[in-house]
Amino acid sequence: MNSPAQSKKLLIEVSVEGGQWEPEGVLSAMCERVLGCAADYLAEHGQPFPENGTEVSMLFTEDEEMRLINGRWRSKDAPTNVLSFPSAPLEPGHIPGVFLGDIVLAYDTIAREAESLEIPFDNHLTHLLVHGLLHLLGYDHIHDGQARVMENLETRILAKLNLSDPYEDTDPV
Repeated sequence: MNSPAQSKKLLIEVSVEGGQWEPEGVLSAMCERVLGCAADYLAEHGQPFPENGTEVSMLFTEDEEMRLINGRWRSKDAPTNVLSFPSAPLEPGHIPGVFLGDIVLAYDTIAREAESLEIPFDNHLTHLLVHGLLHLLGYDHIHDGQARVMENLETRILAKLNLSDPYEDTDPV
């Protein structure tokens, strides 16, 4: 099933396929709140968006499906927490097209990480939603300089959502 969630800048399509996820309606509302806040913050700081918004497709799945996706697209035979697939290459600060891309999240990995970090599942998921959106908008963390920029944005957006800095006392992603 698919549930659309609407914001001024983003049209968010949510699909749930496996895992112990909340119902689609709950996830749609969360995506609308989190990604809407992120898009608003980014727009206030110079990120342009198409006049009629841009579409983001969200897939909430479990580790086995994520392992298959990660293997197919990144040649890594293991699950990961979040993958982002931009519809086209985009540099930070440039206007995206009508379809921004896909974000895939794996319940099992996110739950294990949240437990290991001793933080609520929803806090970790919120961070990964923001992280995935930034990847779609051209941000990356391959090099230290890029990682600092991306982490700084994540931290500021999460603060708008009343969440603490996930990178406090850690090395860059």
